[in-house]
Amino acid sequence: MQHVIEKLLVLQERDRRILRVREQLARLDPERQEFQTRAAATQAALEALKTRIKQIETDRKKLELEADSRKQQIERYALQQFQTKRNEEYKALAHEIDTCKQNITELEDRQLDLMEQAETLQKQVAAAQREAAETRLLAEGQLREMAAREQSLREELTALESNRDQLTSQIEERLLHQYERLVQHKGGNAVVGIEHGVCGGCHMRFPVQLMVSCQAAKDLVTCPNCGRILYYTPDMNVAAVD
Repeated sequence: MQHVIEKLLVLQERDRRILRVREQLARLDPERQEFQTRAAATQAALEALKTRIKQIETDRKKLELEADSRKQQIERYALQQFQTKRNEEYKALAHEIDTCKQNITELEDRQLDLMEQAETLQKQVAAAQREAAETRLLAEGQLREMAAREQSLREELTALESNRDQLTSQIEERLLHQYERLVQHKGGNAVVGIEHGVCGGCHMRFPVQLMVSCQAAKDLVTCPNCGRILYYTPDMNVAAVD
């Protein structure tokens, strides 16, 4: 029976390695998505700043056109003043000219404010461009590294699974079914030792007779509590710990 236990232990170790590789592969997609999302976020922030600058420039040009329109109105009002002979009409036109001048001043102030905003945003764009470029380069480097790691892991997994098939072909079908059922319910600890007189899985203390059966290795012994397959090696200390 000892040789059967040895085969099961080798299979268990192989299954643990397969599980570790699969877990590493499963983590790759979230990691990849994280780098892609980070790069996309910095690029989106950059584009938002650029869009804001374009909008400011559009608004500034509108104000400039509006100011030009007011200046043209002033010219028309001035011409009408020159042509009129009525004092009341002259004063009304003068009032319109003053209003236009006031409007022009307000429009030019708003243009200056927008120009200051644009200047501040240009500095932010420069910083955002650097950040976006650095983040993109970092993401590209990480993605290349992850692609290489994924290929290596998949090759390792293929080799491990092929080796597992060879191992399972050497184990009696009944025992293999029992082992795989334990793996399904107990995880990576289906075959455990009995060091210090307890189950290596559930830590239940064993009676002396059960430990003797494990040491004899004539029959397959399982834990009466959790059902795990038990084994003993000479380097184990079977003395119970108080």
